[in-house]
Amino acid sequence: MAVKKPNVLAASRNDPELQPAALRDPALLLVSDWQMARYVSMLLCRVQQRLESRMRVNPRIQVLAADSPTRVQERTARTQGGPREYAVAREAEVFAMTEALKFQDSIPEVAATSLIGVIAKLEMIVGADRDIGDPTDFPWPHIASVLRDLKAIAGDFPAGRLSRERMRSDVARHWESAVKLVAALEEEGAAEHRGEVAVF
Repeated sequence: MAVKKPNVLAASRNDPELQPAALRDPALLLVSDWQMARYVSMLLCRVQQRLESRMRVNPRIQVLAADSPTRVQERTARTQGGPREYAVAREAEVFAMTEALKFQDSIPEVAATSLIGVIAKLEMIVGADRDIGDPTDFPWPHIASVLRDLKAIAGDFPAGRLSRERMRSDVARHWESAVKLVAALEEEGAAEHRGEVAVF
């Protein structure tokens, strides 16, 4: 069976030929990418929450306005942290979380080549459950137990350091995609308002 490597690899990794075999395990590369994507999505979530709080506290920032779209956009452009920036932050967070979910979805396609790689895959599975489910329901305590046993026998997978350069690059990439999406949605909304787009 061919080993499929994850699509996105950290640019800051050392030459694979110089690494021990366990560190070249595709499962370790996958968990590293997944951890970065989760961290970036958490950062963007915090940005979005701060902007949301600012909009609730500051009455000058109008979330819903009866003004024309042009006047609202002009006012928003003058007010840092307005609804447009909030929408961009929200969409950027969605892009980052979607990337993390894609890494999770690729777990079955990536073959671990070491016991540490198996531990890394289980860590992703258990970590994903912490995000979305109740970790007290079957089979999560059982999988967590197996993970603890494996770590006791083989050790934990090496903790990678998150590259600030890569983190900034990922945040910028998701932010840029979100800016484009929000601009397209605004243009579509303005066209509908002008009656140029038929709504089905």
